[in-house]
Amino acid sequence: MEKSKPYVILSAAISIDGKIATRTGDSKLSSNQDYIRLHKLRSKVDGILVGKNTVMQDNPLLTVRYTKGKNPVRIILDSQGNISSKSKILQTSNEVPTIIAVSKKITKSNLKKLYKFHVEVIITGENSVNIKSLLKKLSDKKITTILVEGGGAINWEFIKQNLFDELIITLSPFLIGGNNAISFIQGNGFDKISKSPNLRLKSIKRLKNHLVLNYVKV
Repeated sequence: MEKSKPYVILSAAISIDGKIATRTGDSKLSSNQDYIRLHKLRSKVDGILVGKNTVMQDNPLLTVRYTKGKNPVRIILDSQGNISSKSKILQTSNEVPTIIAVSKKITKSNLKKLYKFHVEVIITGENSVNIKSLLKKLSDKKITTILVEGGGAINWEFIKQNLFDELIITLSPFLIGGNNAISFIQGNGFDKISKSPNLRLKSIKRLKNHLVLNYVKV
């Protein structure tokens, strides 16, 4: 593991055809058993990271609830600081440690809005958040493990830039389809299979109708 970055785990529940949400944003793919597994995993990492689209679509808390354990630091990638003041993330920022990562493109008004809340703002990157630089800053804060919970655009950036170490995918017994449904990995994708990261299957766990696949990068 590089000392300049934390250990990064990409995590998602996907349909059999690789979608993490329908075209309307419905993302209820996990079972109760899988939620418990996920929250146990959350309790063991230092940070949990999502993009602004996930916050806007799901309005998540990103806390540990279905099991005992500490809340990880919440890290939101939001280049222009457009997160809503009414979001659960900002509304609970005085209870749960929260970092908002923005770019230099953020407006003064949005920066002022963020500073009204109990959050730490990290500015990195010109037009969008520089993830590699952000990981270095998080490592400097003794954040050694990060769980990335998407969405598809964020997952692609971590994979494209080769900034992840492990992959935990829950394969859910659903078929979604649709060109506008959100895939586990969005973006342009690789043009050749040979460019895909080399992964080794570490374990398979069956949770009734769901399969939890754990891959590590070779």
